[in-house]
Amino acid sequence: MEQQLIDLLMYSVPALITGAIAFLFFREHVDNENNRRNFLITKDLQKEAFPIRLQAYERMSLFLERIKPSKLIPRIHPTSSNKDDYETLLVATIEQEFEHNLSQQIYVSDQCWSIIMAAKNATIQLIRKASMNEKTDTANKLREVVLTELMDKPAPSNAALSFIKQEVGELW
Repeated sequence: MEQQLIDLLMYSVPALITGAIAFLFFREHVDNENNRRNFLITKDLQKEAFPIRLQAYERMSLFLERIKPSKLIPRIHPTSSNKDDYETLLVATIEQEFEHNLSQQIYVSDQCWSIIMAAKNATIQLIRKASMNEKTDTANKLREVVLTELMDKPAPSNAALSFIKQEVGELW
């Protein structure tokens, strides 16, 4: 009886070791195959998504250029001499441009989107601040004050444009 138990152990221990090695080998092989498939799928998705992401960055750059006061004010003419009406028109134009590009946020990073929103809000704030200036009493004076303010400092859009350029550079 004792000899049979020893014989059983002599045959089963090598079989168990061989089975364990085979199990580990096949598990490693299956994991490698899954990782390879995931890599190929990700690579294909990136190949298709990369042009869309670049297009989103292009559209956001265009948005930032269009809301730059030095480009916005010559493009949007006042409908009357009332500064409040002109301020409302400028802000509405910026908001409309922003809403038109709202879907681009899914293609840019969260940090980039936050900087773009900050540039938009800073531009609106710049216009509103100029409108509250005591010297500003007409729409044409508002145009003049906003453009004069930008001579001393860069437009809020410039920082966001620089960030976009940096982020796109990192994509390559």
